[in-house]
Amino acid sequence: RMAAKPSTVAEYLDALPPDRRAAIECVRELVRKNADPKLEEGIQYGMIAWYVPHSVFPPGYHTDPKQPLPYAALASQKNHMSLYLMTAYAEGSEGEAWIRAAWPKTAKKLDMGKSCIRFKQVDDLALDVVAEAIRRVSVDDFLAAYARVDPRERKRASSSGAKATASPSRRKPSR
Repeated sequence: RMAAKPSTVAEYLDALPPDRRAAIECVRELVRKNADPKLEEGIQYGMIAWYVPHSVFPPGYHTDPKQPLPYAALASQKNHMSLYLMTAYAEGSEGEAWIRAAWPKTAKKLDMGKSCIRFKQVDDLALDVVAEAIRRVSVDDFLAAYARVDPRERKRASSSGAKATASPSRRKPSR
């Protein structure tokens, strides 16, 4: 855990204990080697993050348009480290299903939550699977998936008369 909020990646890394720093630096390098060059790295929401900059996607993140659109993040938490892959949860990306299918082939145990892969040490990670999960989704593909779920896009589509894609009704058919 961080005592002060770091404003740069270097400050974030410097604040970590040596064992955590080594693990975070290893995963950071893996992300950097495999990420789309359109992404930028920095601190976002108190974590090391890779995001789609406003120069590529001017609207920014729908919950806070001043923030660039998050793509991935890496954090040292109290009891574990976390790798957040927003691409795994993008609607239609099939990223989460792909990760869950590929991971067991590595003989590693997957500790995956709703929005992250948790690990206590780098050896817990299936690094080849993580690298491929990052390579699989370009910024352009991510933006296309994001446009389908961004409430601003849905509002724009419905106000322009275009048909918004609605999810099927969950109501039971009447008899």
